[in-house]
Amino acid sequence: MSRLLDHIDSPADLKKLDRNQLPQVCQEIREEIIATCARNGGHLGSSLGAVEINVALHWVFDSPADRLVFDVGHQAYAHKLLTGRRDRFRTIRTEGGLAGFPERHESEHDAFGVGHASTAVSAALGMIEARQLQGQPGKVVAVLGDGALTGGVAFEGLNQAGYLKRQLIVVLNDNEMSISPNVGAMSEWLSKKFTSRTYNRWRHAAKDLLRHVPRGGEAILAIRHAISATKALVTPGMLFEGLGFHYVGPVDGHDVLGLTEALGKLALFDGPTLLHAITTKGKGYRPAESDLATRGHGLSFFDVKTGEPVKKGGGKAFTDVFAEAICEQMQRDPRVVAITAAMLEGTGLIKAKKLFPERTYDVGIAEQHAVTFAAGLACEGIRPVVAIYSTFLQRAYDQIIHDVALQQLPVTFALDRGGLVGADGKTHQGAFDLSYLRCVPGMVVMAPSDENEMRHALATALAHPGPVAFRFPRGSAMGVQLDPEPLVLPMGKGRVLRDGGKTPDVAILAAGTCAHAAVAASEALARDGIAATVIDARFVKPLDAELVCAAASAARRVVTVEESALAGGFGSAVLECLEEAGLLQKVQVHRLGIPDRFITHGDAQKQRGELGFDARGIAEAARTLVGVRPNVAERGLA
Repeated sequence: MSRLLDHIDSPADLKKLDRNQLPQVCQEIREEIIATCARNGGHLGSSLGAVEINVALHWVFDSPADRLVFDVGHQAYAHKLLTGRRDRFRTIRTEGGLAGFPERHESEHDAFGVGHASTAVSAALGMIEARQLQGQPGKVVAVLGDGALTGGVAFEGLNQAGYLKRQLIVVLNDNEMSISPNVGAMSEWLSKKFTSRTYNRWRHAAKDLLRHVPRGGEAILAIRHAISATKALVTPGMLFEGLGFHYVGPVDGHDVLGLTEALGKLALFDGPTLLHAITTKGKGYRPAESDLATRGHGLSFFDVKTGEPVKKGGGKAFTDVFAEAICEQMQRDPRVVAITAAMLEGTGLIKAKKLFPERTYDVGIAEQHAVTFAAGLACEGIRPVVAIYSTFLQRAYDQIIHDVALQQLPVTFALDRGGLVGADGKTHQGAFDLSYLRCVPGMVVMAPSDENEMRHALATALAHPGPVAFRFPRGSAMGVQLDPEPLVLPMGKGRVLRDGGKTPDVAILAAGTCAHAAVAASEALARDGIAATVIDARFVKPLDAELVCAAASAARRVVTVEESALAGGFGSAVLECLEEAGLLQKVQVHRLGIPDRFITHGDAQKQRGELGFDARGIAEAARTLVGVRPNVAERGLA
């Protein structure tokens, strides 16, 4: 049986339907999202919760002439299905397929590319202001997740929007969750205000009051003032109206017909307006709705009938090992606390929250606050560990420099998702942390090569009197044996993983998990008669200058390897070290890493091969330096 969705190739096609057919379209979109996320993984819960909002927006407004700006991309799957990408939707998050987030180059309907939260209002306000300056017509709508309200930039945008008084429409998608359940006074206030008995009683009492008052202009005016004052006290609108917005709501965010009616009226309003829509994350899929932790936020692969994950192989994840390590340190030392920014599950700190609820803090989508909060704790003798994804920590760069490093406070940064992340793509690739942290004075930067080294890195960081950052990748750990106890490593000292002898042909210097690929490459090189020394740097800063210079002097040929940006990263640190030692003119250096471009979504392991820093690529680079052509078959290289 043909679906209505199969005939929608643009928002114009949606508008051809009878308005009463919109609920069926919503159901078909849900089914498509569930089937696709089961195969490809993706942000299921948020997408399901925003279906009716997306359908209503495209029914009322005329994209791309009217701009629809989404906060993050978790809410935009239905948007992609309605804007000419239905036939390619099942390629989402796969190599060569649709991106998991809105991207301007992908469609004219993607008004703004976004992968991090809280930016929709600022971007949308910029667009409406640009149209004002150029005398261009058209509406601009920002779709703001309520979790984004825990991020300060959302309020910065709302503040200026209210001041400029432009015709900006904000749809607040309120499901009481970001990735985890929302935290903070703002979220609690929103939830309690509109669900309280006081609010419901007020609505009925106001109607009864109006039936019994004497008629007359003065009485009616007084009643209106009283109702407005009471409404401000018992509904969430007080804050937004105080910021200069005309507030409407809360409304049922899953009543698509009601949403179209409300949005149609708001489109005629002159000035900033905010529609507060109550939704359920994971709506329409029981396994997601019953998942109290994340409501099916980001699933890898799952069985559609049960919602149970489908294992794709691999052992314990780095994140899980980190969770165990931080709990181990919190057990040892009551001064150790854990902090994350709306990522208890993503960073593994949900385990710490269960074991040490008073010492584990989820601050919401507020990375800047997380870092400065940690700095304040450190001032008073606490040892905070800030666990944040590599790309998310970028949002707190000033705080890292000004509030932590400048004061040399002992804050530990545990950077999950360092390196390539696969399907999440450009906005989430952990490509820049080694570069943006290495240039900060006084910052120690570590890149452990496996899960055992990661445990040592955490112990080392907590023993250091200043700031330390260490990074680890997404996905399965290396499967190495863990030492009985984590060790405090000698500061700034690397280790030799393979000794190429007194006069090796090449030295391979690796940072992070690339060290294992480097060892595999050295074994292949040995079969070709090429002796390679392999060094696990452990520390990107301070670099083990003695070990690096000794290896470079002995081999006269150096290959550096990192799963990070080449600009300013580990390879750059090695070049600087050799220059300071006066060896740069005597040593050939070839750097392997992420080039000066954004890496799109795809299979991470395949991308490592294409970028040349898997075992095969490392061996090829070494052969080129040595001057030996790769004419011997490489066995066992990935």
